[in-house]
This record gives sequence, C-alpha cells and structure tokens, in this order.
Amino acid sequence: MLTTPTQSAVRGEGPPPAAPPRPRARAYERPALAAIAALAALLSLWGLGHSSYHGFYAAAVRSMTDSPTAFFYGSFDPGNTLTIDKLPGFLWPQALSALVFGFHPWALVLPQALEGVASVLLLHVLVRRWAGVPAGLLAPAFLALTPVTVGLGRSVTEDAPFVLLLLLAAEAVWRATERGRLVPLLLAGFWVGVAFQCKMLEAWAVLPALAAAYLVGAPRSLGRRLRDLALAAAVTFAVSVSWMAVATLTPGSARPYLDGTTDNSAFGLVVGYNFLTRFHTVGVDAAGTGSVAPNASLRAAGSGPGMGDSVWKMFSPGLATQTGWLYPLAALGLVGGAVALWRRRAARTDRVLAGQVLWGVWLATFFLVFSFGSVTGHTYYMGVVAVPLAAFAGTGVAAAWRAALSGGRQAWVLPVALAGNAAWCVALTLWYPRFLPWSAPAAAILAVAGLALTAIRHRPRMVTAGLAAGLAAVLLVPAAWSASALSPRYNQPGSLGRVGPSSHRQGNPLARLAPAQRHLLAYLTAHRGSAEYLAAIPGWWSAAPYVISANAHVMPMGGFTGRVPYPSSARFHALLDSGRLRYVVLSRGDVLAGHRDGTLVGGLVRWTATHCALVPPAAYHSGDRSHRLYDCGPARQG
Repeated sequence: MLTTPTQSAVRGEGPPPAAPPRPRARAYERPALAAIAALAALLSLWGLGHSSYHGFYAAAVRSMTDSPTAFFYGSFDPGNTLTIDKLPGFLWPQALSALVFGFHPWALVLPQALEGVASVLLLHVLVRRWAGVPAGLLAPAFLALTPVTVGLGRSVTEDAPFVLLLLLAAEAVWRATERGRLVPLLLAGFWVGVAFQCKMLEAWAVLPALAAAYLVGAPRSLGRRLRDLALAAAVTFAVSVSWMAVATLTPGSARPYLDGTTDNSAFGLVVGYNFLTRFHTVGVDAAGTGSVAPNASLRAAGSGPGMGDSVWKMFSPGLATQTGWLYPLAALGLVGGAVALWRRRAARTDRVLAGQVLWGVWLATFFLVFSFGSVTGHTYYMGVVAVPLAAFAGTGVAAAWRAALSGGRQAWVLPVALAGNAAWCVALTLWYPRFLPWSAPAAAILAVAGLALTAIRHRPRMVTAGLAAGLAAVLLVPAAWSASALSPRYNQPGSLGRVGPSSHRQGNPLARLAPAQRHLLAYLTAHRGSAEYLAAIPGWWSAAPYVISANAHVMPMGGFTGRVPYPSSARFHALLDSGRLRYVVLSRGDVLAGHRDGTLVGGLVRWTATHCALVPPAAYHSGDRSHRLYDCGPARQG
C-alpha cells in the first residue's frame, strides 16, 4: 500500500515522490512464471505447421507484401483496387512475417501466437505490482488457460495484437500513476493510438479505465492530473487518426478504394461501417456516415447458442465458454477487493485502489459495450474481457487463500467460491454434452473432495490440499477446452479464434485453386495482353483463391459485403475502353442475383451478361458449369 504523499507532492510542487516499494521476489516466482510462459507458448504454437489460410485476410496479406502502398492501406488485391473493410494495422505484423518467412499459413499465425504469450507475461507484471507475487502468478495462469486466449494465439484476427497493445498502455499508465509522471502517460496514449489501427474506436473503450486509474491514484494535484490527461488524450487522438488523415488527404485515384464505404471516406469506414453499424439492434442508423449497411447474412451471424444483443449475452454459452469460466472468482476479486478497501479507508493514492479502479472500469466498459454491440458471432472479441477477469480472479483467489489458511470467519469464503465456480463450469458444459464428456464429472468430484478436505480445519495440510483440489476443479474444464486446441480434431490454426466443440475446420476451400480455376487462370494469363487486370470478379470469396494461390491481379467487385459501389459504372467502362480490363468472371449465382440485385455491382453483372461475349468453356479446358467467362473487349461487346 502506498504511503500518504507529502503535501508538496499533492500540490505538484517539489521533486516527484518516490515510487512505492515493489513486492519482493519469491524463490518460486521465476520457475513458476517460466512454466506459465511455456504453457502459453505450447497452447499457441503447437501445430502451427497445420495452419490454414483465412480467405479474406490471407488474400490481403499476400497483396500487402507486394508494395508499400498495398502494405500501408491493407489492399485486398495486388492491383490495389480495394482495401479490406478495417484499418490494416493488425495485418502489418502478418505481412512482415510473410516477407521474412515466406507466404505460408503458419507465417500468418505466428505473430498472433507470440503476441498472446507476451500478453500473458505482461499481465503478470501488472498484477504483481498491484497485488503481489501470488496474484501475479495466478492471473497469467488463468489468462493462459482461458480458451479465448488460446484461440487468439492460433488465429489471424485483430484481437491478439489489440489485447497486447492495451496491456502495454495499462503498464505505462501504472508507471505514470506510481509517481505522477507525464512521459509514461503520453506513452500510454501512443499505445492506445496504435491499438486504434487494429480495432478502431473499440480501442478508445479502454480510455475511461486508464484515465480513472491515473486520476484516482497519481500523487499530484487535481489540476496537474487533469492537464496530464488532456495531453495524453491529444497524443491518443493524433496517433489514432494518423492513418485516417493520410487516407483522407491522399487523392482517391492514388490509393485503393476504402471497403465498407459508399463515398471512399476513412470516416465512413471507421465511424460508420465499423462502429455505428454494430449497434443496429438498438436503433442506430449509420446511413448518413458514408457507410455500407451490413447485409442480412452478416446481421444473422450473431445467432448461436444463447447469442443475441442484450445484457445477458455475456453469460450465454456461446461467449461464456470462451471467456467466462472464471466469472464467480472474478466477482470474488472485484467485490472482495472493494470491501477490503472500504473497510481500511484506503488513501486516494493507494496502489490497491488504483488497480481496483483500472481493472474494474476496464471490465465494466467492455462488458457493456459487448452486451449491446453486435459481435456478429465472433467470440474473439472477448479476448479483451478475459484480461480483467483473469486479474480479478487471481487477486481474489490469492487474498481468499490467505484468509482460508489463517482461519476465522472468512476461512470458508474461498472453498465456497471454488465450489460455486466449479458448479458454473459444469453447467456450461451441459450445452455441449458430447464434447469432452469426462470433464464435468471429474470437476464435480474434485470440487466435492476439496470441500471435504477443507472441512478438516485442525489439519492445515488438509486445508491446503482441499483448496488445491477446489482450484483444480475450477480450472479442469477450461484447461481441457484450451488443450483441445492442440488436436487437429478440434482446432486448426488460422481460424477465427474459437476453441472448443464448434472450432473444427477441415482447411479452407478458398485457399487453393480448383482444377477448373487453374485452367481458367492459365487462359486469362495467356490472353491477357497489355491488360492491367486478368479479370474482374464479383465478391471477395470468388477472387480470394486467385490472389492467395497465384497473386493474380484480379479486380474484386463489391467489397466484403458485395454492396460497395466500386468499381463505379464509369470506372468499369473506362477500364474496358482503355484495355486495362477485358474479362469478367461470373458465377451462376452472380448472374441469378444480378437480375434481382439493386446494387451497383448487380447492375454491372447484368450489363456484362447482356453485352459481353461468353467464352466457351472448351476454350480453357474447363468442365465447370458454375462459372462463366465473359470477354468484354471493345470488339466483343454487343
């Protein structure tokens, strides 16, 4: 606990106060931390050689390795036609990894695996400074065994770097709070700004927690604290909007079109498409922001076991089985810590109070944001929630363990909490009775044994053994779910971060060209002439195999949703007239949808099917009747 600062330090006068003493190292700390790090590395890195490509992101990474322009803007295709529908910062490490190791599935997953291990170690640093060595070891162990953490380390999603960057910001704020220093606070603002390049406005959701911790705990005058926070906010804003500013100031003709927008604006991409549309279920309309509205299939993607947009969503099996195994123990740390601080009337600059505020506001903010904001069925969003849950669970168990061994009225708090948490874990497994069916009865047996042993109060060793059995009962099921990721039967690295019964994938059909597509590609290459693009193809899913397998310069039409108005009709016809584009590949579904689709791309599909010459499949030795090749050269237009 921090000592009361001097009056001059409170007013911001004189030299900065000395930093509070750090917890002493224990003999077991380094070996235990090394074991936790090894466990996290094993769960993230094992089997990366069997990774698969994620069709959308892998195509972008392949394109981003082609040129600095594609790298900076996150181009989906090597011709720099369209960007991905997000800011590209989270793909930059993957593109660098592909440049160093070559374009392989495992090279795209490796950065996330390393970021996950780094997050586990950084949580140890933060919780150790806040609550001591035992809590500092329990919290990263809990985080490492949380399925969503393992999933992030084996995925290609943006949340692995996002979580790490927010933890770096929290660590900088903690150093700033200890002595009221401005420089670490500015560094925290920088890290949040970099996190913005990964998850956009979601990164700002951590700002209330960081600001509250500094405002409550820093040993400076109120005016000084507010001034420091204002400067840090300026740094955060400047770094956050840096990419948007460059994209806005660069002429649209000199960069790829920004996916997800109707007006090619960075504001529409960030504020409209990737923020306001996430709250469509509560009546938010993003139509006026230049954003493309999500189609019905994307809105329905949130359906799943107990999913939906409400305050109860975070307790649904679809999310809780990835993140919420430790809800009861986290509640113990949150409520128990608050009660302890109130009872001893902690000073404002108390270290424990600062940590309680930091993790409490962090948890509450993201909990509410995800309760009402659509996550479209993607559980990897929950990685940022797992961090404060692990922190509170670690501190709660450590404090209650000491009380259990010392006896007294609070001795039964931990055994009861462990038994309740074990019951919660068993209840969650009932939604998936065929997945690891042995785990639920095993956890129940351990929980009963733990309660029985802790009842033998006159034998301290029995109490310790009972507490250990109870903790094992709590961790057994999430650990089993996390360990299932090591088996190809249950997990293939390169997916979207889900670990458990619904994570199994048999490769990605978009990651390779089918024989018919190879014949088509060979024909297009042989007849390309001086054209810039081999072909235009509606839908990223149809274009992705050509980009991933052959780095082919195909033009994706319609963006991620198929509703992006690019290329415009004028642009499309200008490319045809200039010879930069000649061929268009349409699937049978494209043609059928084009007759009832009112989008711009639908109109181009109808025009192509009506005015361009159909190339006989025999010309490119294809028996595929599901795709059609149209020659739209000036001499072949009807």
